[in-house]
Amino acid sequence: MDTPGVKPDGAREGRRLHDFAARLYPICRSITGDGVRQTLALIKARIPLVVREVPTGTRAFDWEIPDEWNVEDAAVIDADGRRVVDFQRHNLHLVSYSEPIAKTLSLRELSSRLHVLPEHPDWIPYRTSYYQRDWGFCMSARARAALREGKYRVEIKTSLAPGALTYGELAIPGRTREEVLLFTHVCHPSLANDNTSGMAVATALAEWIAKEPRRFTYRFVFAPGTIGSLTWLKLNETRLSRVRHGLVLGLLGDPAPLCYKRSRRETAEIDAVAAHVLEPAGRVIPFSPYGYDERQLCSPGFDLPVGRLTRAVNGGYPEYHSSADDLTLITPGALQGSLEACENIVQTLEGNGHYVNLNPKGEPRLGKRGLYGTLGGGDPAEREHARLWVLNQSDGAHSLLDISRRSGLAFPAIRAAAHELEQARLLRPARARAPTASVNRRTARAKRAGKIRRKS
Repeated sequence: MDTPGVKPDGAREGRRLHDFAARLYPICRSITGDGVRQTLALIKARIPLVVREVPTGTRAFDWEIPDEWNVEDAAVIDADGRRVVDFQRHNLHLVSYSEPIAKTLSLRELSSRLHVLPEHPDWIPYRTSYYQRDWGFCMSARARAALREGKYRVEIKTSLAPGALTYGELAIPGRTREEVLLFTHVCHPSLANDNTSGMAVATALAEWIAKEPRRFTYRFVFAPGTIGSLTWLKLNETRLSRVRHGLVLGLLGDPAPLCYKRSRRETAEIDAVAAHVLEPAGRVIPFSPYGYDERQLCSPGFDLPVGRLTRAVNGGYPEYHSSADDLTLITPGALQGSLEACENIVQTLEGNGHYVNLNPKGEPRLGKRGLYGTLGGGDPAEREHARLWVLNQSDGAHSLLDISRRSGLAFPAIRAAAHELEQARLLRPARARAPTASVNRRTARAKRAGKIRRKS
């Protein structure tokens, strides 16, 4: 299957994705605070998101939700009253989670608090200090070089106080309780690719999935990075065995080819499906414990079958974590192509499965069942070959995707053949395979802890 191209209506949908990213872009987000709430409110206006608040101090394994951070204003003011560094002009100017301060400093005293990117003198870097009380400003190296010796007034009007971590969740029920988990982070301020692009694509994907009945239940989580995914995992630990497939979505609007990062297992079904959808123009990279929330979802205590879909990778493009990651970096075409890749992954997951040939001794007579010959549209030879391949390989061990790859026939043709053969009672779905060892271990631990009620 080729990397998804733009559909006839793709230009319009791409513009819609870019417009939504543009609405999200100006908001000052962090791992907690009103910026996250404003962001989720915009998403909730399009999909029925459930917004959850988890109080400061709540434990999430080895972590703890910190005080909530909100910002009103911040500036560095020179002796002439000019705001030489101004949060109101760009929210990257303030180091995220800076504590409140009001004092006058010499330029020498202030210098260690001013962060720049010397290699890109016109860009503002993005810096954070989430878990250690500190403060600072970010500015372009060119503006920093223009500062004169003298006194500067520093004013940071922020609050750090008990509050909550906020995240949004949407479950779209399917015919089964088995889940596909879609996760994207919502903690970055004015950075377009990282990650208004991920939020825009995830929102549109949820709208598309909800349009028709599905086999799987689809669970979307919009949460702050790291602490958000850890909190979600902690609150949902006893039902993680439902997760059959998953994707972390981010960096989906830049010009790079689509890139899939494998799950920790590297042999999960999502790994095969995503690699298949991205052929031939996309790329697949191995798992590593560095990146976005796949680090938490794939940690050894959970080992969920979750991969990551991006274009460029984190840290893999010059504009990463700087003011140059703006709305000119992401394009409607790239956003639309990313959405179509997600849709194709969903369609393949929905259609994939393992089957058993009910008449495995020799070829069954397809002609008498109306399954051989030039029937209907399409290429008759391809349809007949697809049926023969499905019958030959349906021993319960090979998935339809396996058959597609081995035969060289398109997955939709293999899926259609399986449906026809099932209707003709020559095929039946294989019994569901047993949960993985890690799922069994989690279930056993939960039972021992009394978290799962035993049947009487």
